Amino acid sequence: MTPPREDTGAPLPPVAPAVSAAAVESLTTRLRGRLDQAVASLATTPVELAEDGTYGIRCGADAWVTLAPGPSGTITSADQARCTCLLSPRCLHRAAALAASPVADTIPSREPGPSPDSDPPADPDPSPEGSQPAGPVLSAAAVSSAGPGPGPSPEEAPSAAVVPSAKPVPPAGHAPSAEGAASAEGAASAGPVSSAGPALPTEAAPSVAAAPSAGPALPTGPAARAVRTVSTAGPVPPAVPGRPSAAQVRAAGGLWTAASAVLAAGAVAAGAVPQAELLRAAHTARLAGLHRAEGAALAVVRHLRATRDPQGAHRAHRADELVAALRELLLVTHRLKAADPDPELIGGVPHNHRPDGALRLYGVCREPVVGPGGAGGVVTHLVDDTGRWYTLRDVGPGGPARARRAGTAHVAVRSFLSDHERLSRGGLVVTRAVVAPDGRLLAERGVRATFAAGRPWAEAVAATAAPDRPGSGHAPPLTGCDVRIVAAEGEEVLVRVLTGDAPGPTVRLAPAHRHPALAHIANLRRLGACPGLEVRVLGRVDPGRVTTLRPLAVGPVPGAATTLRLPQEWRDRADLGYDLLADAHFPAGAHCPPPPRPRTAAADARPVDSPLRRIRDLVELAVTGGRRAAAEPARDGDRAGHVAALRRGGFATGADLFAALGAVAARRPRDNFGRPARDDQDQYAAQWLATAVYLTGTEAALARGLWHP
Repeated sequence: MTPPREDTGAPLPPVAPAVSAAAVESLTTRLRGRLDQAVASLATTPVELAEDGTYGIRCGADAWVTLAPGPSGTITSADQARCTCLLSPRCLHRAAALAASPVADTIPSREPGPSPDSDPPADPDPSPEGSQPAGPVLSAAAVSSAGPGPGPSPEEAPSAAVVPSAKPVPPAGHAPSAEGAASAEGAASAGPVSSAGPALPTEAAPSVAAAPSAGPALPTGPAARAVRTVSTAGPVPPAVPGRPSAAQVRAAGGLWTAASAVLAAGAVAAGAVPQAELLRAAHTARLAGLHRAEGAALAVVRHLRATRDPQGAHRAHRADELVAALRELLLVTHRLKAADPDPELIGGVPHNHRPDGALRLYGVCREPVVGPGGAGGVVTHLVDDTGRWYTLRDVGPGGPARARRAGTAHVAVRSFLSDHERLSRGGLVVTRAVVAPDGRLLAERGVRATFAAGRPWAEAVAATAAPDRPGSGHAPPLTGCDVRIVAAEGEEVLVRVLTGDAPGPTVRLAPAHRHPALAHIANLRRLGACPGLEVRVLGRVDPGRVTTLRPLAVGPVPGAATTLRLPQEWRDRADLGYDLLADAHFPAGAHCPPPPRPRTAAADARPVDSPLRRIRDLVELAVTGGRRAAAEPARDGDRAGHVAALRRGGFATGADLFAALGAVAARRPRDNFGRPARDDQDQYAAQWLATAVYLTGTEAALARGLWHP
């Protein structure tokens, strides 16, 4: 993907997947080999935006590429992209410009109409039936956020979550007993993995089993129901009689093949050509009516481009997002190509929801947003009386500096004259509301908002204690709990979760953002200097470490003697990205750092990461580095040590899957002519999928046991 354009003119317009895929497909083999270099060269190429709305790019002395998007602002047909060179339209310049452009959403755009500030039509249809989603669409990023576990960042737009049915397990770092291990893995009994395919975990860690010819088949019974437990903003569509059509099965098989090729190559090698093949397969899936699979494929392409973006280092290389996207795509297409009749696999085109009646919302906290491409802003989280979560976003170019300013910016809703800071501590009444599938409140025409009183922050945090109940939100909610400060460890803080009389697990608080323009690091250092202080925290569980919470807001613990003393105007909450904690906010004497504690005591309080971290590292390494990188643990002596550590931690099935993934990655069978075996890539993709799905379910169970004991 082209790096973000700062001084090179206007950003390129979004391009429909079919147009981009067709341009790459029309190139010769020689030109395809030069495509990635041509796409990268556009990073410093100026883009000119003409008065008529066309985009111009100079690609050499005799080549000028013109992109003329339609009224929707998107390139939707091949004739909207032209080049002046002699090889056009089958030229490298045109294909590179289209491949460097963002991938357009395939959701039909709203018809042109009055601006958001105009009056509504005379006879609007308030019935919720006409605006509900046609079916559940499971976003790739949301699959990794089961229950109160790791949640996606606000740059993502999750619309569903997988909730494996697993019991809470002991905190990470504590070796469970035999009974505890059985609880952690749902009494999974898996022997050594044979070469035919991966092992089959049971309920707590639903995975993929091996089956002849058609590839691994999904588990049945409770495990299959656990994988398919989906929470969406709209109702589940009625079951479609019969199995998927032959065209849908073929389309799913094409997506599986393209996704398997991307997985085998890894993000570092999945350039414009593999991405175009995936876009072509996604377009075929759209024509076949496989909306969920198409959305998952587009998410994979977007994450691939973000991962390959050299300017994306400030995002700390979110490999977990690409892992979640690939897992969703492979899981859905695997079941579809096996003609699974589950209607949830088809999905539907998401539509904005118009609630019947006014929405009464309460502010919870503000979250700074520092996204790719120099984006910055704020997301204000709100909740209604039923525990459903909503967000108001203000994100645009500007990076961390804009994220800091946006915390006190005005809310972009007509008739609402307040700002994000006041809203996060107050409330909101919205009439004629328009809610996106991910819970975002949209400033569509006719929307009216009025400021209202808030409610105690303790009640909002308590709403996160039961995230799996029906109506808990459009997106995975934030995680909240009461903790006692133990010690500081660099920029992180060791805390103990308060669970009543029994001592709770020791976990970490880590900065949500580390940029000096935001106050996360300063506030955590201030909290870490006050051991014994009890605070109520609200934040996101780290996607890669279930023992780490990235807090967004803190407040006093009701009834605690040693807790925060916040100003009345803060309404018992401090947004860690914006509000700066001072000595006056702590009990008397708490501002004085305590004497240094013995190193042994701090070491005893330090939490130990779950052994599952070894599986996550291998799963992410396979996605970023490809199959060759995943085979490395099978070639050295570390594999036996990792497997032994997993077994000691009670994760027997995880140990088998870890060993099998490395073994399958290292095994490269060939036919009589020396070519790679045809089914070898399918076996590798199935084994990786089994390991990734197991990891998701088990980490979700661990997170529930840690943060909601």
